[in-house]
Parts: sequence; C-alpha cells; structure tokens
Amino acid sequence: MKTQSTILVIDDEPDNFDVVETLLDGENYQLHYSPDGQQALSRLDGFQPDLILLDVMMPDLDGMEVCKRIKSQPKWQAVPIIMVTALTAKEDLARCLATGADDFISKPVNGVELRARVHSMLRIKQQYDSLQLLLKLREDMVNMIVHDLRNPLASIVLGAEMLKFPSLSQKQQQGKVEQILLAGQQLQSLIDSLLLMAKLESGKMVLNYSQVDLHSLCQSALSDVEAIAAQKKITLISELPEPGGTIEIDALMFRRVLDNLFTNAIKFSPSKSQVTLRAEYLPTGGAKLQVIDSGKGVSEDLRKIIFDKYEVGTLMPDVSQIGLGLAFCKMAVEAHYGTITIEDNQSRGSIFTVTI
Repeated sequence: MKTQSTILVIDDEPDNFDVVETLLDGENYQLHYSPDGQQALSRLDGFQPDLILLDVMMPDLDGMEVCKRIKSQPKWQAVPIIMVTALTAKEDLARCLATGADDFISKPVNGVELRARVHSMLRIKQQYDSLQLLLKLREDMVNMIVHDLRNPLASIVLGAEMLKFPSLSQKQQQGKVEQILLAGQQLQSLIDSLLLMAKLESGKMVLNYSQVDLHSLCQSALSDVEAIAAQKKITLISELPEPGGTIEIDALMFRRVLDNLFTNAIKFSPSKSQVTLRAEYLPTGGAKLQVIDSGKGVSEDLRKIIFDKYEVGTLMPDVSQIGLGLAFCKMAVEAHYGTITIEDNQSRGSIFTVTI
C-alpha cells in the first residue's frame, strides 16, 4: 500500500515550485516538478500522481489547454487538478473549471488554503481509489464464484447424462449417483458460505449457542471429509478429548469452520500425506483446536492477509480457490469472541489454531 501521496506541480517558474514545496513541508507528500505542460504530459505516461497543481499562465501550452488534454484521457480523468492562477475574474475561473479542473487557488498562494485544498482533493482521490479497488474485488469475486459454481454443476450435469446410458452397470450407476451427490454438497456449501458471510458482515447473524460435545463435533467433521481425503490418499489423524465434555458454541456455525479448515488443508496437502485434527478443552472453560497439514506452508507476508476476504494465497492449478473459506472462519470465530492464527508446521505445512 502506498504510504505517500504524490503531487505533480506544473509551473514554468521554479521559484513557485519552491514556494509550494515550503508550504507543504512536513505533510508527507512526494512532490514532482515539471517546468512546462508538454513535459508534464510526457511524464504522465510513466507515472500517475494523486494530485496535480497546475499553473494557468504558462508559455506555449497554457494551463487550461494542459488541463483539457489531461482530462480527455480516461486513464487520467480521476486525477484531481487544482489550478493555480493569478486570474480573478469570475469568467476566467469558470473557464478553468470548464476545462475539467476540480478546484482552483489564487496567487499569491496562502499556506493554510493550499494545505486545506490539497487535503480535500487527496481525500476525494483516496475515496475514488478505494471504490475502484472494491469494484475490482467484487468483479474478481463474481468471476471466482461463477468458476466455482460451474465446476460442480458441470459434474452434476455430466453424471445425470451418463445415468441415461442403458449399458451402465449397477456399480457404475451408484458411482455416478455419488458423484452427483458430492457435487451438490459442494454447491450447497458454497452458497451457504456466501449467505453466512453476508449475514455476519451485516451484523444480522444471531448465534444459536448450545452445549456441544467437542469429541462428537470433531468426529462428525472428520467423517464428512473422509471421501475427499481418500481421493488424494490423505490420512486423517485425530487427537481428541474423551467424549462427555462440552463447550458452549453455535454448533452449525462452528462445524462449518471445521469443514472449511479441513477442506483447505486437504486441497493444499500433497497426495499420500496426512492432515491432523487436534482438540482439547482449556482450563478456562474454552477450547483449542488445531488443523495441521503437510502442504507448502504460508509465507510471512501472506499470513498477514490470508484471512481477508478474496485472498486465495498461492494459486494452484485445478484447485478451486474462491477466497472466502478462511475469511468466513475468522468472522465466525471472532463472533464467538475467539481467535484464529496460522503458524509453520515444522518442517512442512501449516498449523491453523482456533481458540474460543
């Protein structure tokens, strides 16, 4: 993320740039200078500033023409331009705005006014950038959702078509039925995750607390992923407390947390490896659960963002990665006033730890 806002000052008088630089000293801005409009237009091909301070009265190419040319380019239209002018007639100021300028400031430049107008324009630019990022994330999300919905849907359609073949043996028919059922469960899980995420984000999700046997909950979650693990010849190992103990949680919500952590671990673990579920009650009345895999692990940088929505970590071929599973886990665990963390599994893989 950029820590400094960049400002391009376009003015044929270097002394004017020195004034601006002095007035903005200590504001943590990165200032760039162009002595004429043509050079400024050429520089914009190489970098895009967050704000332009543009002098109106310049030889050859005046500020109004420079402003018009900048705003005519879609890739530069979002960059706010403050015209710096000695003109005072309302008609002249109106012409500045008509060329596409976002604001203007009169000469001689006042420090308080300059800083206020710069802050205002940069705030608007930051809001625009945030909106564009959100729109890009949503576009990526839609693409990922469509991709992830199409895969199990295609499996269902193909399996149903093959069931029409009269030559299929009873065993083959049963295999296709199981294929359709598994794909349907994947679709349901994805849709449920999307709906739950929306409810959690809106604050409309009310947790349904009950006393839950941790041993039974974990065994149930393990049973549901046995078939998926078997396809990759992954061994599931459980280290669970004895039956009979309980913890107060939303069973359905927490079960989905386990499902997502298991699915994630199995996806990124190599064939013929193992995934371990370790659970224990804590003396404080809570519980700690760990899902341990033998995958490629997670880099230090990625750990800082891996629980953010739409972050998918290391892309792998033929692996469905919508970027919602771990984000949902974090939201659900925090809704229980718990924590979820990730650390290395020496010498290979990751350990996801949930404490509630």
